[in-house]
Amino acid sequence: MPNRTPLYEWHVAQGARMVDFAGWEMPIQYTSIVEEHEAVRKGAGLFDISHMGRLVFEGPDALDLIQFLYTNDAASMKPGQARYGLICNEAGGILDDVLVYRLDPVWLMVVNASNREKIIDWIEKHQGNRQVRVTDKTFDWAMLAFQGPKATAMVETPSLREQTWTFAENIGRTPVKYYHAAVAGSPGASLRYILSRTGYTGENGYELIAPKEQVLQDLGAITETLQKAGVRLQPCGLGARDTLRLEAAMALYGHELNESIDPFQAGLGWAVKMDKGNFAGREALTRRQGDVSLRVRVGLELEGKRIAREGSSVLRDGASIGTVTSGTFSPTLGKAIAMAYIDPKQKAAGTVCEVDVRGKPSPARVVAMPFYRKPKA
Repeated sequence: MPNRTPLYEWHVAQGARMVDFAGWEMPIQYTSIVEEHEAVRKGAGLFDISHMGRLVFEGPDALDLIQFLYTNDAASMKPGQARYGLICNEAGGILDDVLVYRLDPVWLMVVNASNREKIIDWIEKHQGNRQVRVTDKTFDWAMLAFQGPKATAMVETPSLREQTWTFAENIGRTPVKYYHAAVAGSPGASLRYILSRTGYTGENGYELIAPKEQVLQDLGAITETLQKAGVRLQPCGLGARDTLRLEAAMALYGHELNESIDPFQAGLGWAVKMDKGNFAGREALTRRQGDVSLRVRVGLELEGKRIAREGSSVLRDGASIGTVTSGTFSPTLGKAIAMAYIDPKQKAAGTVCEVDVRGKPSPARVVAMPFYRKPKA
């Protein structure tokens, strides 16, 4: 039987259509994917992301273990900072893409739901004699994401800030910076709240991590705070989350990322710090970094409304040059878009190609990513 997040009954009461996703019963949509997508682009959307794995590292060697597991440089992080990175196997393939948070005196790693058990096994394999305890808090904590230009009102509107911070036990008086987090209580047993600002939609927003017993009460307080600002918080499912992240050209594990793809192919070389010292996969990545034969991730724009699906062939002059990993019809842009891995010689923006959509070639061209950028304030 699939796992259920602390908000399962709430989802059902809101009319969500539930599906099995990575071993969890999750809402795919409440109203329509397009309506939920547009709510995030124009207003405020709520996502239950409690299915994502949350691992706490504590002990004198916690940083040393994270540095070995993780491609980015955790040693240069300041207290309260969050940072994206990859965990690679010895061949340089991506085991998962993760977020690491420095929450002194502990560290938090958020991993994909589908990879949680695999990453826990990988950590145990490489822990060795390091003095570090890794605790899986996935089933003890809930995690919510508030995304959209109006979702930040509860934190960034002065007249509402005190109300929000009061219910969050004075987690802070200053809005959280991008890729940072603020904590009320200890991230260990006495955790009350972690409020972070990262996001997976291309919009501004926040994530709230809290003990599962508090989530529904807190959600009610947040909803009430936003309502006072004239903002409706739209529940959003996995369907809208996928179309939003695709417009923002954010890679999804199992589609753009897997154990045969390395970070350089995926366009994530910026999250690999080759000069930080030894880490898992570094030797292989040194070789692969200069391999110009490996296919690379690009954006595609298709003519018409036919959608390129995962596995569709990308063609040029009748020959296959790559494969689509994700595709959709963009509600924001009003056009069909996709991401694909193609031969590096064909990666330049403007390259004309075709995508085989259910046996019929559809004209397409390579375009710069992301497809969508939020308007400047």
